[in-house]
Amino acid sequence: MRREELILVGITAIWGSTFAVMKVGLESLPPFLFLAYRFGLASILMFAIFRGRLVKRESLKPGLILGITLFFGHGFQIVGLEYTSPSNSAFITSLYVVFTPFVAYFLLHERVRARDTLSLGIALTGLYLISGATIHLNHGDALTVVSALSFAFQIVLVESFRGHDYLSLTFWQIFWNFVLSTAVSVLMEKPVIPTAPAAWGGIIYLVVFATALTFTLQLRYQRFVPAYRAALIYSSEPIFASVVSLIALREVLSLKGYIGAALIMAGIWNEIRKGSPAAEPAKPL
Repeated sequence: MRREELILVGITAIWGSTFAVMKVGLESLPPFLFLAYRFGLASILMFAIFRGRLVKRESLKPGLILGITLFFGHGFQIVGLEYTSPSNSAFITSLYVVFTPFVAYFLLHERVRARDTLSLGIALTGLYLISGATIHLNHGDALTVVSALSFAFQIVLVESFRGHDYLSLTFWQIFWNFVLSTAVSVLMEKPVIPTAPAAWGGIIYLVVFATALTFTLQLRYQRFVPAYRAALIYSSEPIFASVVSLIALREVLSLKGYIGAALIMAGIWNEIRKGSPAAEPAKPL
């Protein structure tokens, strides 16, 4: 494996670890305030690093549209994480890969292939098993499915805004996510300044490593990796999440859960295998 690919593996491992970090952080902070801290500080840090390259007026409106979908994705995900495990959250969130072709059909009228339908069927079977082999999803898993659908909309919309500066677009997404998270937190949650070291440690880790560092490295090195290989590397995120949750939180899935997780991964890998148009790497922020 080449150096650039190893860096993408490291990025993916960091992203995978964020599910356990957020789960611990929710013990000290309400969910939307947690997001407000994360994306507010990330906005400040990105502006400090990239400065004038970020604030481009032509990216403001597209950034708002993308920021709304990103807000729904992260909002449903973190609220769902209060009621489900980090591993379940990670594997179910990754369903955005198999949802994306159908969202692209709905928004852009792109053709849905037989492979897309097969991948979706395999992954939904996995969802059924990882959620306890019942058609009645628990509250957390159901919210996370909506999160995955929101991320799929975000990815398709990013494609439609391809002509805009990617760096500026990313900044505005993060900024508007901060604004919307703050607004919901002010309306629905009690203001809290975290005092627990674990809470601040989690926020700083998410801001510095899971946002600023990973984004910068991704921007620099992903262009040297074939699209299908990058997509394959990124698809391992829920596996890293499960390993970190096992080590840090002693979280173990049931046998049905592991079979379900394997089926979700099978559906994703079928969707992004070499030669597939879906192999273009797409990872929600």
